[in-house]
Amino acid sequence: MSGLFKVSSNPHVRSRVTTNGIMLAVIIALMPAAGFGIYNFGPRAVAVILVTIASTVLTEFLFGLYKKKMTITDLSAVVTGLLLALNLPVTIPLWMAALGGVFAILVVKMLFGGLGQNFMNPALAARCFLLISFPTAMAGKAFECDAYTGATPLEILKNGGQVNVMDMVIGRTSGTIGETSVIALVIGACILILLGIIDLRIPGSYIVTFVVFLVVVDLAKGQWISPAYLTAQLAGGGLMLGAFFMATDYVTRPITIKGQYLFGIFLGIMTGVFRVFGSGAEGVSYAIILGNLLVPLIEKVTKPKAFGYEKGGRRSEK
Repeated sequence: MSGLFKVSSNPHVRSRVTTNGIMLAVIIALMPAAGFGIYNFGPRAVAVILVTIASTVLTEFLFGLYKKKMTITDLSAVVTGLLLALNLPVTIPLWMAALGGVFAILVVKMLFGGLGQNFMNPALAARCFLLISFPTAMAGKAFECDAYTGATPLEILKNGGQVNVMDMVIGRTSGTIGETSVIALVIGACILILLGIIDLRIPGSYIVTFVVFLVVVDLAKGQWISPAYLTAQLAGGGLMLGAFFMATDYVTRPITIKGQYLFGIFLGIMTGVFRVFGSGAEGVSYAIILGNLLVPLIEKVTKPKAFGYEKGGRRSEK
């Protein structure tokens, strides 16, 4: 009779999904964007990617030696390094890329307790740190390194210029290593969705809210938004990279369903505010970082209510 019962501590329902499996799936999903970035920008893009991954993994390894607890096998440091590289311009000095990797792992992740304890996305936090510390270097964009240099499509739109939307969708344009090709990013997003790693709650509400915001702003000006302008805004500035690969981060997103929708709506509004009314042309990174900081409040507001109530409608006192 005793063999029929096994008593164990919670959780009693366990999933076969592991952290390693999730991180490996994200790495695979990022391969199309990384591969296209390497194709576009050449060997220099490979160097940036290798440096950021090496710096994140090495930092976590050394911290693990200090704490006597090794965590690099979960592949989260590799994902952080790869995401950071895809958010950097190919022209950035390699030592700055390495510094960003150290900041992401040491300051944002490990000092707050490691994976699951960081309060914001490490890769985006490192990107914002580099943007503030080295704005000139982070503003450097290139296409095939020496073949093309210039303003990003969103900067051109910000200044009233025209852009080639099809080039933005394919990726024949300036920008960071991983943000240029919408096609490559959508392929990666489809991989994550089909594997059940992410769903469309956050990215869908993010993108739809951003579109609605742009339409409302133009209607307030007494005009109807141009389809070409709207498509360019969706295809540029790392919106797809941020919506599908960073806003959906398990650690820094809300866990409640209503909270995830609210989180996506907030990101869409803030991205629109930054792009339309801000001095810069982008804003995805700052929108997601601000959203990460508000996650505790969002979860508090959207926490599900318990079923039923106590007799008398109030707590009984002991």
